[in-house]
Amino acid sequence: MKSNDTKSNSENEGMRINRYLSDMGVCSRREADRLIEEGEVLIDGVPAKLGQKTEPGQRITVKGREISVENKDKPVLIAFNKPRGVVCTTSTADRAVNIIEYINYPLRIFPVGRLDKDSQGLILLTNQGELVNKINRQRYGHEKEYIVSCRRPVTDEFLKAMSEGVKIRIPVTDVTDRDKRNARGREYVDKVTRPCKAWRVDRYTFGIILTQGYNRQIRRMCDALGNYVKTLKRIRVMNIELSDLKEGEYRDVTGEELIELQRLIEEGR
Repeated sequence: MKSNDTKSNSENEGMRINRYLSDMGVCSRREADRLIEEGEVLIDGVPAKLGQKTEPGQRITVKGREISVENKDKPVLIAFNKPRGVVCTTSTADRAVNIIEYINYPLRIFPVGRLDKDSQGLILLTNQGELVNKINRQRYGHEKEYIVSCRRPVTDEFLKAMSEGVKIRIPVTDVTDRDKRNARGREYVDKVTRPCKAWRVDRYTFGIILTQGYNRQIRRMCDALGNYVKTLKRIRVMNIELSDLKEGEYRDVTGEELIELQRLIEEGR
């Protein structure tokens, strides 16, 4: 009924479609843009355009599913110990096991950020689009901690270089809109990583805490310094720790842990 649609959309008048889908818990803004480009998002039966704004009374569907306040799912946030070989995307383009299919959660959820196919460890999943955006925004400097084993010894010089910042090449598809404009048609841009904490665990292993998240950043940093990652495991995202969560299993993030996460997010704004 149109009256229900009006009620569902009135609070979102003038809101960009990717923000609307994010607020409704459908997906992150980045994922919304991908769905829009693929023609999976319709507004009043017409394929949506990137940057298009919603208006009261419009009927919005994603892959044939109508999006409204009435069918919005309850808030969900889980911590998952991702095995190697699982891809952190909702797309089915990669023939590897998809993280959403692997978990088979009863509600629609999507990953917070990425953890590449060859890496393992902690990744958060949620149906709260704005939570994804707040955690992922690099300018807030939210910490992510990793344990990395290398094919060559971890030297003092290597750790010093890692901690001071490394010049790496990033695909244009993984940088900000401003960097894309400055790329002037190039496929890659050069970036110097932020200073970070890095320490030796043993001869071939080190720990590192990043406050940014370029695609395959640690692997690119190691490659640039002539060392190569053998295994990479994320053990913490902000205050959420992997701890003794078994590989391939997940748990709900609730109680004091969730309250502290929300506090850290608000502090970073």
